[in-house]
Amino acid sequence: MLQLPPLSLYIHIPWCVRKCPYCDFNSHAQRDELPEQAYVQRLLADLEAELAGAQGRPLSSIFIGGGTPSLFSAQAIQQLLDGVRARISLQPGCEITMEANPGTFEQARFAGYAEAGVNRLSVGVQSLNAEHLQALGRIHNPEEALAALACLPQLGIDNFNVDLMHGLPGQTIEQALTDLRQALALAPPHLSWYQLTIEPNTEFYSRPPRLPEDETLWDIQEQGHALLEAAGYRQYETSAYAKGRQAQHNLNYWQFGDYLGIGAGAHGKVTWLNQGRIERRWKTRMPQHYLDPARLLVAGSQEVTAEELPFEFMMNALRLVEGVPRKWFEQRTGLSLSVLSTQVELGQNRQLLEMNGAVFKPTPLGRRYLNDLLELFI
Repeated sequence: MLQLPPLSLYIHIPWCVRKCPYCDFNSHAQRDELPEQAYVQRLLADLEAELAGAQGRPLSSIFIGGGTPSLFSAQAIQQLLDGVRARISLQPGCEITMEANPGTFEQARFAGYAEAGVNRLSVGVQSLNAEHLQALGRIHNPEEALAALACLPQLGIDNFNVDLMHGLPGQTIEQALTDLRQALALAPPHLSWYQLTIEPNTEFYSRPPRLPEDETLWDIQEQGHALLEAAGYRQYETSAYAKGRQAQHNLNYWQFGDYLGIGAGAHGKVTWLNQGRIERRWKTRMPQHYLDPARLLVAGSQEVTAEELPFEFMMNALRLVEGVPRKWFEQRTGLSLSVLSTQVELGQNRQLLEMNGAVFKPTPLGRRYLNDLLELFI
């Protein structure tokens, strides 16, 4: 029987100092002064229009992403979060994450973000090698990144994530592991450690760089994983490692929870319990259009059909190393488990999927060949 899952809020701030060549997110280079006040007011109007989807639920997490949200002042973030809290209740201990660049300019604002209510920062380090940062189009240097991470505990920010990429243009195994060792030396509670992929509609897609060979990529993955485990980090998702501080907002995505999405190009997913359906909706993409009060905020919406739901659920759930309870499939899709029987049997026969008690769980082989496993549910 369909049930209401937990609810999160995603807030998108679309501006960057410049667009990175690998980035396929809705981000736009800052050319003039940022319209902070106008954008915050538009975000809050957007939230007002989305409140019906909450259906009485408080927010379990908030994620402010981009773009580069740390281009906004602490005062603007304070006004934004005050406006959110005035419109919808937050669960006790609600995780409030904000993405931030590690440049000196942003570091000066970290304490102000914490005072505004941000209790978790996700710092976009990407690499601690100057040549690789330049190849990635990043505007910070290794020294700034290390200084930013070192200052967080001093500011009372004890919950933070380090974003670190591997498989970079020209990167050797030792260079990738050196990046990882330097990050681990600062003992971050959470590490997002993932391989660079070339996505459509990016500069790298138009002019592909020379990436390491597949054998090198696999060696980086294997040796890096061993390094993380030896340092006491537990892999709980395909590219996420933690020391007891798992990302609650991301977990809600992977567990097929609901989320409201506000901001230019933001996406949301809402379970309408009284209508027995699940809807995805997305907002107008260009910042100047989003800011125009004469234009609609919502660019489109679509019901997730019964035929699409098995793949939609599994695409998220099977990223989790420990899987998810089988009962959640029925509760969060409204479908019977019987619709998965053929695909589950195939996955088990191919040693990609296991049924561990009441849990769907990818095997180690299934994690390695996750795309092959997910194709069973299309």
